[in-house]
Formats: sequence, C-alpha cells, structure tokens
Amino acid sequence: MKSALFALFITLFSAVVSAADSSAFNGIRTARNYKDIKNHNPISTLKYSADPGVMVYDGRVYVYATNDGYVGQLGSNPESNGYGQINTINVMSSSDLVDWIDHGSIPAAGRNGAAKWANNSWAPCAAHKKINGKEKFFLYFANSGNGIGVLTSDSPTGPFVDPLGGPIVSRSTPTCNSITWLFDPAVLVDDDGTGYLYFGGGVPTGQSSNPKTVRAVKLGNDMISLAGTPQTIDAPWVFEDSGINKSGNTYFYSYCTNWDNGPYGNARIAYMTSSSPLGPFKYQGTLFNNPGDFFQTVGNNHHTIIEFKNKWYIFYHAEWLNKQEFGSPKGYRTSHVDELPFSNGRFGNAKGTYTGVTQLSKVNAYNVNYASMIAWQGGCAINGLGHTTVSYNKGDWTGVSNVDFGDGATSIKMSVASSNGAAIRITSGSENGDVIGYVTVPATGGNQSFKTVTADVKVSGTKHIFFVASGDVTVDTWQFVGSGSSTDEPIEFGDGELPTNAPASAKLENGWYLIKNPSSGKYLQVANDQAKAVSNIEIGSLSGKDGQKWLLTNVNDGYVTLTSGLGDFMLDIANGEDTNGANIQIYNSHGGDAQQFMILKTGRDGVYTIGTKASFLDKAVDIEGARTADGTNVCQWTNNGATNQVWSFEKIGGSNDNNGNDSSCWSEALGYKCCSTCLHSIFTDDDGEWAIENDDWCGIKPSCSSNTRKCFSEPEYPCCSSGATVVYTDESGKWGVENDQWCGIN
Repeated sequence: MKSALFALFITLFSAVVSAADSSAFNGIRTARNYKDIKNHNPISTLKYSADPGVMVYDGRVYVYATNDGYVGQLGSNPESNGYGQINTINVMSSSDLVDWIDHGSIPAAGRNGAAKWANNSWAPCAAHKKINGKEKFFLYFANSGNGIGVLTSDSPTGPFVDPLGGPIVSRSTPTCNSITWLFDPAVLVDDDGTGYLYFGGGVPTGQSSNPKTVRAVKLGNDMISLAGTPQTIDAPWVFEDSGINKSGNTYFYSYCTNWDNGPYGNARIAYMTSSSPLGPFKYQGTLFNNPGDFFQTVGNNHHTIIEFKNKWYIFYHAEWLNKQEFGSPKGYRTSHVDELPFSNGRFGNAKGTYTGVTQLSKVNAYNVNYASMIAWQGGCAINGLGHTTVSYNKGDWTGVSNVDFGDGATSIKMSVASSNGAAIRITSGSENGDVIGYVTVPATGGNQSFKTVTADVKVSGTKHIFFVASGDVTVDTWQFVGSGSSTDEPIEFGDGELPTNAPASAKLENGWYLIKNPSSGKYLQVANDQAKAVSNIEIGSLSGKDGQKWLLTNVNDGYVTLTSGLGDFMLDIANGEDTNGANIQIYNSHGGDAQQFMILKTGRDGVYTIGTKASFLDKAVDIEGARTADGTNVCQWTNNGATNQVWSFEKIGGSNDNNGNDSSCWSEALGYKCCSTCLHSIFTDDDGEWAIENDDWCGIKPSCSSNTRKCFSEPEYPCCSSGATVVYTDESGKWGVENDQWCGIN
C-alpha cells in the first residue's frame, strides 16, 4: 500500500516543491527567539542594553544604552552583573519604534575608548545642537559614580571623540563634592539653544526623604563647558536617574525614588514641574512603577521620556530577558518602550508591557534597507559602528515588522558576503513561516567581500518578513523589486569607528576545535583534564580528551570565547590582568573581557595568534619560555608573533567523555539545557541530537544514542528531517517522503 501511495505522491509532490531550493535547510534548527512575534518589547534581544538615554533627531529616535553584554554569549550561568567592566555604549535607531537599526557599540571609556581617563561609561544621554551652522552631537555618560564625561561627534552614530581629556563634572566642581553618586546625566537643549545638564543621586544617612543629591546646571554655548554653578534640586525621596523634558513653558524633571519605603513607593519614576529649567521644582506624582510590577523582576529603574510624532513615550529597562536566559535575574537589563499618557499638562501612569507600542509606519519593501534593521532575531552578530552589517551562522535569522509590498514584489536584491557560500530563506509570518523565496549566496572571497545577488520572490500586501541563513553569511542591505518604488534614499550613517592600527582579525566558524601550536606540535589543554574553575592551561601531546577540546563562539566586535569541553568553563586570563605573565586558566563561564579573545592573522594561512581582550590585544596566548615539553605552562605575553605564540585551529565534531562519564552537557554552550532523560531525537545537526522537553529544545546526551531510536519508523525506514510534510498516516504514526523514500515523522 505504501508503494502505491508513494508513486502517486511523488507525481504530485514534485510539481509544487523545489528540492534544490529547500535542501540547503534540511535538518537546520533555527536559533532561539526570546521575544514572541506578537511582542515588541524588549526593543532588541541581541544585546543587553540598559539605562536607555534617548534623543530625537531628524525623524528618528536614537537610543544610547549601557552595554551590559550580548545575549547568548555570557555563558549559561554567568556571575551577576557587577557593572565594573562596562565601557561601551550601545546605540540603536528607529523611525517606527518597532524596527530598530543596531548601530553597534561606541567605545566610550577605558584604554580603547574615546575617554581614556574614564574607567566606565554608564547611563548615557545625548543631545544635538547646531553650532556655527553645523549640527553637532553630544554624548554624556557617567564614569561609575565619580563624574560625568562628554563625547562629541558630527554624526549621531559617531565616531565620537573626547574634547576635554577629562570630566565635564567632577568632585571638584562647585556644590558637587558631597554628592553621594556623581552619575546619571540628563540633558536638555531649550528652545533658545541653551543647554542644561542634570545629574547626581544617592541617599546620605538619615536623609531618605530629602537627599538633596541631584543638581542642575547651565551649559556653555559649546555644550562641553559649564556656564554657572550647579543648583540643588530638592527632589523628595530621590535615589538616581535624572530625566528632563519641556512641554509648552513647563519643565518636567523626573527621577527614580529610593528604596526606603517612602510614600511614593520604592524605585518608581516620579516627576516635578517648574517654569524654569533650573527650578525650583514642585513635586507632582509618579508616572511609572518599578518594572518588577509588570515583569516580576524587581530591580533598579532607569528611564527617558520623549515626545515623538505627537505622542509621549517612556523608555526604561527591565530584567525580564536575563531571567529567560539564565533562569533568574542577574542584573543584565534590556531596553523597553511604552506609551506615556499626557493630558492637561500632567503625566499619567504608564504600564510596562510585552506588547510594546504600535508601529508608527510601515517599511517600504522597495527602499534599500539595512540588514541591521531588526524587530526580532535569533542568533546573529552586528559588525561595525554606524553603518553596520549582520553576520549569520547556520540557523540564525532576523525579522522585520510590517514590510509593505503593495501589489507585489517579483525579486529581491541583497548585498552579501560569505567565505564558503550559503543560502538565505525568506519567509513571512515567522522564521519558519511561508516561504517567499530562496537566495543563493556564492563564496565571495571572504565575509567582508560584498557582492549583490538577486533571486525571484512572490509576495504582496503587508507582511512580517524573515531572513534565515543556512550557513555563515554577512548581509549589508536588501531591496525588493516589483510594483512599488523607492521613496527614500538609505540614510548614510557612515563609519562610526575611529582609524586604528589594530591587527587584522580572522573569523573562524563557530564550532569545536583542537588548538595546536605548529612549532611544538603540542595542543592547548586543561592540566590533568580537571573540570574545575582556575584549573591551569598548558600544552600537551594529542590525547583527544575533553580537556583539549574548545568550543569557539563568535561574540561581538570580532572577539570569540573558548569554552572547554570539560563543561561550563571558558578560557580565562586570571583576574583579567593586563600584565605580561598573567596566568591562563579555565574559569566559570561569564563571557566578560577576561574570557574574550581575538583570532589575529599572522600572514601565514591557517596560523594565528590569539590576542587577549584583557590586554586590549597588546598581548597574546603564549607558551612560557618557548618550551615544548608536555605540561609547559601557558600565559599571556606581549604579542610579537613568535613561534610560541602562533596557533592553528583543527575542526572537530564536539565534546565527548572518553571515559564514559556523560556529565558535561554539550548543548549548554549553545544556550540550551541537556535533556533530563533519554528522549526520542527529533533531529540531528552538526552539534548533536535534539529533543523537546518542557516546551524548549534540549540536547540529548551522547550516552543515550545507543539506547534510543530517533523515531518510530527505524530501522525499516529513516526519520524525516524537521518540518517534513505529513502525506500518510497509519497505525504506526505519520509518514513523509524525503530522498524518494518514506520517512517517519515524530
């Protein structure tokens, strides 16, 4: 019976399915999406972006945010966010408040930052002003709790430079020495072009109701100097988080209340009004509760209020996403936006929602659109600053909300780059939705060698569209061709990065590797194969044990992490020290600077040095004393490309315990738990076997493979790949057809 049905089915099936187009995606599991397609909050799930400072300029909203880290790249159980490592500022922009262009991360502080005198860049805010006939942009930030810095640029996305070489506000500034926390700036450019800066916070002992720790000051015409003495704002029960707005002739100062159980609630956003930008201000009420009231993740509260296209909005952060990723809040925050009621000169109370705001306009499919304009995504990485591109690995995807195709599009043009070639599947509705078309990406000569490719599509009306990659590919722009026409030239954001003499990096594919020093023939390994934090790193002869296996994961700005095959430990510079001889070890995965490295080209094919982010790439992974004996220690040393500092990466299949111990969970490095029991495999990819448990993917431990059938049809018939069409059902189960034979569908 199956044979007869099979012959009939093949006749019908071949008429409607293009196997050549879809075959590149057989067995590919799309990357995890933390945000449901019906939701717009958080505004981005690619990065943890906190303390949103928001600027409206030329019909777009720009969000500048504290960079708490990259989603999916901090390990499965990172340490709580200590904030001391933060020295970059994430920047995004949107004209519709749903599709956000990720412009990258601004190097603001630290050795590689514009303001090298500052250790940190927290809680940014921004303003623009025309000076001498030219639009200038000003980015203010907090150096921890010890001063306010300012950077300037000719573009909202940079490059930003430090015009002062020090803080604009410090503890030597009049009236500021006694401020508990000299941080959290807010800025206003008044109707007459005069700038004002607001800052401060903290609660002196015994002064909960009237801390008197926030200040307001007039800025000079250049926006980088003070034109007066900072004035105290007597904000009741203040804690932190200054905000400033103007409507009509009224100035609105807003702030976060403290945690001392005052009458206005703990860590809520309150506001005051005045007829003068410097006060005195009168308390009016609260306008936004703590995010914990909406998302069940109580934490600090930081906001910005804007008026945009005749509506008021409040931007704020919450810890909802890091709870989804780690199981409990750890201080990594994401930016959200919701409408803020405003009537008769007073703010109402906004509500934090997952749904977010209504999209203000559709995306014209026939414009040249940046790939980094994203409403939803799974996986992916952003390259560059200002004008950015998107790198996809296998199964990674991005989605764009409400793309208007009018009467219909017939083709698409994409600017793409790929070392090995790939395919891009374009769908509507979701990343696994109806297929609009397939784009073939040839090998272009590298991930920065862009080529324009075209493909046929068929789509009309207004759709959410999604781009899914079958392999490593970088995308710059996309543009559909058909019934409509371009209405806007693409915004030229320019290159926001300053020129640098940094060595050229190489991008390797995510995956498992053995790391070999060609000169000695020895491999990077964990001493004694010991799965324990602070275990030492040394070299040794090839053993194939898990202590020699490293999971390379591309993170941000060209950096990678190297996770040990022994478990949830990463290669780590001890104490994050920037010194010659600093020891190299494994440590609990957290993905911070001490655990980020850059694979640097040497001029020899396939041979690299491994620069350390902790040293700002000045130093590299080094075999101590250039010795070659097994057990020789590995440390950090000035990168001179010597033979004891070069490494080759040998691709392998993954981590297995040769002793039969199945305790290490290979899927945790990919952001998924291992299955608690030996479940039936749904499909297999290059990483391993996958199943579903508690409505989420889980990795099947290698020891299960000998005990578990992948599906009911084995061994007589193979299992279908994920997404196969059901063509026949009998008492055994559901059947599909692949490669001209029956297969069982789980």
